[in-house]
Amino acid sequence: MEALKQKENKLISLNLAKRIVLSLIMIFIFDFFLFPAPVFASAVANNLPENQDLYNEEVINIENNLPETNDWQVARVEYHTATAYNSEAAQCDSNPCITATGFNLCEHGIEDTIAANFLKFGTKVRIPDLYGDRVFIVRDRMNSRYSDRIDIWMLNKEEAKEFGVKVVKLEILGH
Repeated sequence: MEALKQKENKLISLNLAKRIVLSLIMIFIFDFFLFPAPVFASAVANNLPENQDLYNEEVINIENNLPETNDWQVARVEYHTATAYNSEAAQCDSNPCITATGFNLCEHGIEDTIAANFLKFGTKVRIPDLYGDRVFIVRDRMNSRYSDRIDIWMLNKEEAKEFGVKVVKLEILGH
């Protein structure tokens, strides 16, 4: 009877505890070797000069520079309805400056973003009849009822209103 009482007081066996500890050690080792980015990111941050941080405007501008337009070839040409919008809560959501990809339009401040539901994020396009060789990037989405339309982001609300609704030639670019 006493042996049963001692057995009931044990939470886990010693062998099970060893397996759990070894499993946790293996998880930590694999996590470090397979996903070292946070370790290297902190090392990079520690080597920055005191007056510079990882998110300053200079770094953002470097990341967002596009290659020369002659590097891109037209993959296909389509015609779509185009409208314009700007960063206003009434036209977007509670964070009007942040696109569906997490890109901050207000900080970036360059009119090179479009919203489109029928193109993948990051797709580069040109609207040659309106903007010549200027390249736009799909960074945002529209209301789901607009499955075949593009929405061009503009800094100025009045310019977006003046743009109105147009059918445009859209050049979808690829390498």
